[in-house]
Amino acid sequence: MSRTEPTFSDRLIDIAARGFIGAAKLLPYRWRVPAMGWVVSRIAAPLAGWNRRVRDNLAHVRPDMPKAQVRHMERAVPDNFGRDLIEMYSADEFRERARHFKFQGDGVEALYAARDAMRPVLLITGHFGNYDAPRAALSMNGFPVGGLYNPMANPLFNTHYVTALGSIASPVFERSRRGMSEMIRFLRGGGMVGIVVDQYMKHGEPLDFMGQPAKTALSAAELALKYDALAIPIYGVRQENGLDFDLYVEPPIPHGDPIEMTQAMNDSLARMVDRFPDQWFWVHRRWKRVDPRPE
Repeated sequence: MSRTEPTFSDRLIDIAARGFIGAAKLLPYRWRVPAMGWVVSRIAAPLAGWNRRVRDNLAHVRPDMPKAQVRHMERAVPDNFGRDLIEMYSADEFRERARHFKFQGDGVEALYAARDAMRPVLLITGHFGNYDAPRAALSMNGFPVGGLYNPMANPLFNTHYVTALGSIASPVFERSRRGMSEMIRFLRGGGMVGIVVDQYMKHGEPLDFMGQPAKTALSAAELALKYDALAIPIYGVRQENGLDFDLYVEPPIPHGDPIEMTQAMNDSLARMVDRFPDQWFWVHRRWKRVDPRPE
């Protein structure tokens, strides 16, 4: 849970974040998105030490990557994050573009069939491309879609962060006892909920992710089994113009052993990272051996 009383540091960080976001929103959308990518990749990421973390993660799972590509990743990864951030805070423009994003892949038919049958769906994704792009596109095309989120530690930032998430598509559910209860009711009513599955979980299973063990939660698979929900991997891949997305939908993961299902989710995301390596958020302490310092 996020703290209820902000610290002085919380206030400074929130003021800076609001300032960056507010300044960016003065620009037309087609300039706003790349401008925020530039600010994050050239200014914020080096100050936060993200470049080093990108290098360390790549050295852990992609040690043969050429140095020139590693340097490209140091800029491209935070650039994509900056674009994601301002897209979330530009809901009107982002949603209108999302209306025209194209769904492709062998899972599209299952996605539409689930909607028509009002069957619960867990939309399995990761911190890749822009994970809000599928949610926005589904919402704009008449799908009942929600999202599950982890509250931010900074309560000031969390307030407008949750508002921004909900402006892309509602409802959104906090990862808490109350939020999970609300999410389950939504699922049982035939809703679809986006879940990211690529975060380190202290008590998770040590499953393979990109060739290395990574603690991974089984909760998405367990929810799918308990509520007879389809688990459909879906990804928003940023196009070369930097503003639009292709939506890749894979077939539902077969129900079975939760560990095997979760491994299939890891493998699905790893395949997408192999295809589009600079669109995954390599800043994550996904394997926890790279930087053992506390979060």
